[in-house]
Amino acid sequence: MSSSKPAHEMGTAERPLRVGVIGAGVMGSNHARVFAGLPGISLVGVVDPLPANRARVTGMADCPTYETVEELLDIGVDALTIAAPTHLHRDIALACIARKIHVMVEKPIASTGEEGHEIVNAARKAGVTLMVGHVERFNPAVAAIKEAISGEEILSIAITRVGPFPPRMSNVGVVIDLAVHDIDLIQWFTESDIVDVQPQLARAVAEREDIALLQFRTASGVLAHINTNWLTPFKARNVTVATRGKYVQGDLLTRQVTECFGFQPDGSYSMRHLSVGHDEPLRAELMAFVHAVRTGGVPAVTGEEGVGSLEIAIRCLDTPASAIASVERKGPRRIVG
Repeated sequence: MSSSKPAHEMGTAERPLRVGVIGAGVMGSNHARVFAGLPGISLVGVVDPLPANRARVTGMADCPTYETVEELLDIGVDALTIAAPTHLHRDIALACIARKIHVMVEKPIASTGEEGHEIVNAARKAGVTLMVGHVERFNPAVAAIKEAISGEEILSIAITRVGPFPPRMSNVGVVIDLAVHDIDLIQWFTESDIVDVQPQLARAVAEREDIALLQFRTASGVLAHINTNWLTPFKARNVTVATRGKYVQGDLLTRQVTECFGFQPDGSYSMRHLSVGHDEPLRAELMAFVHAVRTGGVPAVTGEEGVGSLEIAIRCLDTPASAIASVERKGPRRIVG
């Protein structure tokens, strides 16, 4: 069994932090790979019910694999990440929290806001660290944008997150799968809650919405919109932020961030490329989780923040104006960018 002594009281010199990963799909396998290379970490096991997934993860990280969550918990872990399908998050998280295990749950934190609140409340009562895996916050380009707009009066935010239909099977559409990243970023950039939601959704090739144009207003008055779809043949991830004194544009894939400033009455302005780091976002995210576990500090993305972003995404789907229109296909498939 894992130690009942909180990780932040054990000290880094006492022993390595024993961590595990639940779910060995694409994301979970990468969690295992990163954990295996972190100092002061002992990756004690990865759980997945599928033999093919367990075989794959052993090629990425030298660690035992297990078929059930109970097998992993019984060998003793201090902390773990949950990268299982979303509909399993609640039950797995509550089982781990009941054993005083620190948890990071991949986004979205749960299937519903109610389930998310259950996880948050259980972690608070148990006194364990709960972090939500919104990895885009740890993208160096996002960090550069956040720093550039610090202290500025933000006027508007526009985010594009598009790409081809994902090969993996999914029981959600683009709002939960993709737009929830950007809902989180909008609230993080503005440090203000979204209070008004105006969604437009359509279904072209998927069973659920695969096109979404989402408009928001934050409590601080910032206007924002998200353009996302699964119809574009290539990935694009772009963020633009207009403030009273700047215009900041970032490509989250190439990690190029440009700042326009010094606007003059004649329409001229100055431009510069901002310095952007080279850290792997997932590595930075998992290091932040480990740091919160070891110190007992507030995690980089709290459970409350994760639930808040999920609830806004669900509002986009539940708002009467968001009735999903079916796009009739005639002739060659069009490309939406």
